[in-house]
Amino acid sequence: MTVTIALDAMGGDHGASVTVPAALAALKNYPELRLILVGQRDVLQRELARRKAAENERLVIRHASQVVGMDEAPAQALRGKKDSSMRVAINLVKAAQADACVSAGNTGALMATARFVLKTLPGIDRPAIISTLPTIHGQVHVLDLGANVDCTPEQLLQFAIMGSILVSTLEGKPSPKVALLNIGEEDIKGNDTVRKAAELLRESKVNYCGFAEGGEIYTGEFDVVVCDGFVGNVALKVSEGLVRMLNLFLRQEFKRNTITRFIAVISLPVMRAFRKRVDPRRYNGATLAGLRGVVIKSHGGADVLAFQNAIGEALREAQQHFPEQITRQLQSMLAADEPAREETA
Repeated sequence: MTVTIALDAMGGDHGASVTVPAALAALKNYPELRLILVGQRDVLQRELARRKAAENERLVIRHASQVVGMDEAPAQALRGKKDSSMRVAINLVKAAQADACVSAGNTGALMATARFVLKTLPGIDRPAIISTLPTIHGQVHVLDLGANVDCTPEQLLQFAIMGSILVSTLEGKPSPKVALLNIGEEDIKGNDTVRKAAELLRESKVNYCGFAEGGEIYTGEFDVVVCDGFVGNVALKVSEGLVRMLNLFLRQEFKRNTITRFIAVISLPVMRAFRKRVDPRRYNGATLAGLRGVVIKSHGGADVLAFQNAIGEALREAQQHFPEQITRQLQSMLAADEPAREETA
């Protein structure tokens, strides 16, 4: 089955110089893929020509005259940039001309535009940003990573449900382990919102395993870790900064003297394997979960490999009909809880 993905080809720090070669690479890797490059036609045609490529049945250009700046206010982008590459790409999903959208553009503008155009799914108050992080044993999905600074307990429950459905859908795990990020594992720890969310999760059909402290995100004990967008974004940026610092420290130590340089040569295969395991480009592509359509946010500074991985994530979610899975399973959970609520009443 052919899957069509609309790419905001102008978004991100590097724009078409990254999105176009990433698109060409993705088409080689995924024969079932069809891409729509959305952006300024002359710019995109020039980038294709530089790589001896052109439009064809699997790669077409949809002109959009405007570009949303990386530092542009979301409200300004929503009201004043109706022909932006970001807006047109999302409109293609709304019109069912594309099965998913990928953008490396302004996160706030992407969330605001996608929510305005596509709307949220039934039973979901707010979309959440969910992404994958490496762990000692496999990987973990964390949400929210910045879309919602303040959340109610009910919204944290919705995030947990969406994260659980994503893991079960894409990884085939029937009962993913879900945890709430907190400052301790004891029931008395945390603020009122987190403690109330824990109560809701214990009463839900989610496989809730309790609180997780920050250090437990990477142990591999959990499949999904839930938090509000403020905490999640801070945790993500701290993790990215730590990886950069460790890589820098290793390079400095290996260059310290002749002996360490010699050791560096011997250790090169190990260092390459280490960098690959923690390379954030491998995990690029955050899902805007809770929308009536698949929208993937790529890191703004993504290179070709990273953006290609974001396209791959959009392809997987479109193939599995992720939004429909959320709607169906959420309705099933609510229906299962209804008799219990009536009995309590």
